[in-house]
Amino acid sequence: MTPPPPHVPVLLDEVITALSPETGAVIVDATFGAGGYTRRLLDLGASVHAFDRDPDAIESASGWSEAAEHRPRLVLHPRRFSEMVDALALAGVAHVDGVVMDIGVSSMQLDQAVRGFAFSADGPLDMRMSQAGESAADFLNTAAESTIADVLYQYGEERQSRRVARAIVAARPLETTGQLAHIVRKALGHRPGAPKDPATRSFQAIRIHVNAELDELNAGLAAAETLLRPGGKLAVVSFHSLEDRIVKQFLRDASGAVAGGSRHLPVIAAQTAPTFADVSRAIRAGAAELDRNPRARSATLRAATRTSAPPQHRRAA
Repeated sequence: MTPPPPHVPVLLDEVITALSPETGAVIVDATFGAGGYTRRLLDLGASVHAFDRDPDAIESASGWSEAAEHRPRLVLHPRRFSEMVDALALAGVAHVDGVVMDIGVSSMQLDQAVRGFAFSADGPLDMRMSQAGESAADFLNTAAESTIADVLYQYGEERQSRRVARAIVAARPLETTGQLAHIVRKALGHRPGAPKDPATRSFQAIRIHVNAELDELNAGLAAAETLLRPGGKLAVVSFHSLEDRIVKQFLRDASGAVAGGSRHLPVIAAQTAPTFADVSRAIRAGAAELDRNPRARSATLRAATRTSAPPQHRRAA
């Protein structure tokens, strides 16, 4: 068997229950990471197409697909999950039985200071999941102050975004996560010992912008709708309100529940046939999982079943 994963996958049992994989099922693990979901799916007899744009994640799993027990049931795709339709077409796969997404940065990325995702340890101001393209330092050192402020407000929900952006521009050039954290804390009047570090919101916003994470999520959901066969399962784990809002709205629209309605404004009937049914309520970790894996505290799982209706969400070209 392959060695145990370095990080514990969040809501693993709930995700597997939502996917309900049968032996021989074809599942897309859209966010491979440390491979926790993939490992369980393979053990249950499914075949997995695993996506990750981070070359480190693909490299760490290179031995998996070569192991006799997994070959040829694991196919690794070093690509964005928004590209899953085209990638699977090249592999001769038109439809799949399930798609699972674990949205956002992985624990492996957060734990490596050299990747620049966190301020718990000083490192280069990078934040690129793919390790290519514009870095966080590139963005912060060249973007207009108003652009930085907009990113902080939109993706970090930072109410004092203009003040923080002004401080960032005044401190250029920035090179490390420690520098950025210090600048944000100073701009916001951080008090040591406060329950939440004020730099958290800014780091989240910059990371989301650098990796175009919300655009990727929207495109990935549309791709999953295209790939899933009738009866196929979608399971999406998100970690903050911006992501969860997108998933919730997508499933609300796709299932035909266009508006919640009230006693004054009834529910509006959908104009197209629903592409998803059996949409779950928000599923969160129980006490036992929270005790062994604090990262699960902010996780939310939403799941649904694909109908036979044609896709209604257009994929990005």
